[in-house]
Amino acid sequence: MTAKIRKHLSKDPILKELVDTVKLKKRTAQNSVYEALLRSISFQQLSGKAATTIHNRFLDLFDDLYPHPVHIQQFTAEELRAVGLSRQKASYIKNTADFFIEHNLIDKDWTKESDEDILAQLTQIKGVGNWTVEMILMFTLKRMDVLPLDDLVVRNGIVQLYGVEEKGRALKKRLLEIAEPWRPYRTVASLYLWQWNDTVL
Repeated sequence: MTAKIRKHLSKDPILKELVDTVKLKKRTAQNSVYEALLRSISFQQLSGKAATTIHNRFLDLFDDLYPHPVHIQQFTAEELRAVGLSRQKASYIKNTADFFIEHNLIDKDWTKESDEDILAQLTQIKGVGNWTVEMILMFTLKRMDVLPLDDLVVRNGIVQLYGVEEKGRALKKRLLEIAEPWRPYRTVASLYLWQWNDTVL
């Protein structure tokens, strides 16, 4: 983390306490948007260990451990379920493969797309929501100004630290107001919130 980013975030006195006391851990990311989407589907609603086991079994279906979309299309739902995927997740994985083939996205240069355009494009895939795409923006595409308010830890962290009392639409508006001074490093601020949560709980 650069001194420039820490200095910018430290202008917020509450966030400054986190910047001064919390040490960020490195988080791993998938090599591509496509691979990250498939992994996120495997990991939905499962513990890390169980999800890793199932996802590795899924990758073992491919000779080179790369889940080629054309090959995924050739698998039946039953074959995908045999590695531990639920029927729903098997369907979502096939949806993702179909979408990437149909829109010719495997070799797409995502660096030229805005965060908003990527969100709009990828959430068209059934089984892929805002949170999933925001994680890909942050960790796979290394976008620096993503604020994942669909993430419970980030949202609840802001509520707790800043004493937010609003509910419903007023809550989201208030959270955006609080985070506005963090621009253009809201991704980094979110990392601090995650790490703070891991530290205090």
